[in-house]
Amino acid sequence: MEKKLAQVFQWLHRHPELAMKEHQTTEYIRKVLLSHGVRLLDTKLETGLIAVIGTGKDPVIVLRADIDALPVQEQTALPYASEAPGVMHACGHDFHATCMLGAALLLKEREASLPGTVKIIFQPAEEINRGADLVVNTGLLDDARLFLTGHTYP
Repeated sequence: MEKKLAQVFQWLHRHPELAMKEHQTTEYIRKVLLSHGVRLLDTKLETGLIAVIGTGKDPVIVLRADIDALPVQEQTALPYASEAPGVMHACGHDFHATCMLGAALLLKEREASLPGTVKIIFQPAEEINRGADLVVNTGLLDDARLFLTGHTYP
């Protein structure tokens, strides 16, 4: 899985998108999840998504990663540097999304043994403080017992 996730990370880093414009990012994540049989919820969100793994029963645990980038010009010599002028993942959201995809794939492999349900949020618009409200307002997280998230130190 390490090789696959390295490819995911590099793709996400090369294709950063600003808040509320994460269309390619959302579609890329969608394709990865669907190719591994992970079910997606119909959120009606323009960008971002929620995946679900498990029995559909309680307890419902939510994992969250952000997916938007910043209006920063990348000045690295990385072979996978941003291809979007003036936009880059300077805050680690490419890493967050990659880690969450890895978690989703591992959870999917163990789905039959999960005692409950895990909902996984790929949240848009974290950098402009709009995405959390958009996701919560879908009503799809009302059954959650616990939310977990993290952030790297960029």
